[in-house]
Amino acid sequence: MDASAPWHVYLLLCCNGSYYAGITNDLAARYAAHLAGRGARYTRAFPPVELLGSRSFPDRASASRAEWALKQLPRDRKLAWLAAENGQPADPALSRR
Repeated sequence: MDASAPWHVYLLLCCNGSYYAGITNDLAARYAAHLAGRGARYTRAFPPVELLGSRSFPDRASASRAEWALKQLPRDRKLAWLAAENGQPADPALSRR
């Protein structure tokens, strides 16, 4: 993988109705792994039914911080965070690091 390739924070809808958040630098391959049962332990137990979306980040460190912040949000605010434009957090608390 190209070292300059962006990292992505992604959100999956799982078969039990829950959300699963993760990071990757190859979104298509990671989603395929989740679908094939080779992803995270959680998605092996509750396979994804839909990729809800993703946001790009310039490096793994910033993607990891964003993933952590996303996981701290209540469920009803996760989709709004994911949809935020221009990389600006939809939640003011996320901009305080």
